[in-house]
Amino acid sequence: MKMQVTTAAAMLLTALTLAGCERSPQPEPLSQTADFALPEPISNNAVAVADGPEGPTLYSFNGLKAGKTWKDTSNAAFACVIATRSCKTIASVPVPEGRLASAAVTVAGKIYIFGGYSVAANGDELSTPEVFAFDPATGRYEQKADMPTPVDDMLAVPYQNRFIYLISGWHDEANVSVVQMFDTQTGAWTEATPFPGTPVFGHSGGIAGNSIIVSDGVASVFADGKRKFVAAKLTWRGDIDPNNPTQISWRGVDAHSGVVKYRMAAIGDDAGQRIIFAGGGDNPYNYDGIGYDGVPAKPSGGFFAYDLKSDKWIELGRLAEPGMDHRGLAKAGQEYYILGGMDAEQNVTDRIVKFRIDR
Repeated sequence: MKMQVTTAAAMLLTALTLAGCERSPQPEPLSQTADFALPEPISNNAVAVADGPEGPTLYSFNGLKAGKTWKDTSNAAFACVIATRSCKTIASVPVPEGRLASAAVTVAGKIYIFGGYSVAANGDELSTPEVFAFDPATGRYEQKADMPTPVDDMLAVPYQNRFIYLISGWHDEANVSVVQMFDTQTGAWTEATPFPGTPVFGHSGGIAGNSIIVSDGVASVFADGKRKFVAAKLTWRGDIDPNNPTQISWRGVDAHSGVVKYRMAAIGDDAGQRIIFAGGGDNPYNYDGIGYDGVPAKPSGGFFAYDLKSDKWIELGRLAEPGMDHRGLAKAGQEYYILGGMDAEQNVTDRIVKFRIDR
C-alpha cells in the first residue's frame, strides 16, 4: 500500500468534507499515562478487554515492533491485569508470521481476533483470512471459519453479545464495501447491508445500542493515471434492525471538526449512547508512520465523541500523550485505555494511556 498522495488526488475527495464538532470551551486534560506498560513497544495492535483469571484484563494481539520493518511484524500477545497494574507476555497468536491491522472483539467472554495483513521481504502485503477465538480463562486459541473476504484495517464491532460486524477495509489490492457478519454461536458468516460510503481502510468507529458510527479512513482513488491513497473525511451512521441483524439502514452524518484522523482508537459507550474516539494520525501512512506523500504523520492529542441522541460531535478532553496507529480503544470499569501505538516522532511505544469521561 505504498503510494504517493498528490494535491490532485486529494481534490477528488473534497466533497467528503462536512461540517464538524459542537463547540465548547477548550477542555482541561482528563487523561494520564498509566503506571504500568506493555512488555515491549507495539503498534497497530488489536486490543480488547475481558475477564481473565485475575479479573478485568487488557489484551493486545499482533502488531508492529519498534524496528518498523517487514521483519518487525509480530504475532505476540500481551495481558495487562487492571487490579495489579501489571502486564505479561502470553501465548502468541497461532499464525506463521506477524500480522498488522488485525481486529479484536470481545463477545460472551471470549476475544475474537480477525485477519490483518502480512508483509513479505519484497514489500508485498497480503490480507489474511484467519479468525481465532481466544479464551482468557485457559489462554488458548481456537480457530474459527475464515473470513469469506479477507480484510485488514477494517472496523469490527460486536452486537447483541453474539454477532460481530466487519465493515469495509482493505482486501489485497483495493478497499471493499462489504459488511461481513460473524455469528459467534453458529460460526457462520453472512453478508449484511453493504457500507454505502466511500470504501476505506484505517477508519474508526463503534457501536452503542443498535447504532454504528464509522468515521474517517483512507480512500483509494485514481488521479494522473495512477492509484493514490487520500484521507477521506466522512462519517456514516448505521442503524441495525434488531429483528434482522443483516439489515442496516445507513445514512451520512456530519464529519467531526479538524483534519481527518487515521487509525483512531475508538469504542462504543452504551450507557452514554455515544461513540468515543481518541488520537489518530493527521496524514495517511503505511506501517512505518511516514505518509504516502513522504511527510511523517503526527498524532492527535484529543478525544471526543459522537452523540447518537443528538447526532452531534462533542469535544471531551486532551490526552496526556498524543498517539496514533491504534486498532481499538479498551474500556474497563469507568476508564478507557489506549495500548501502545506511535508517538509524535513515529516511535513505537509501550505506554498505556488512560482517561475517564465525566460528562
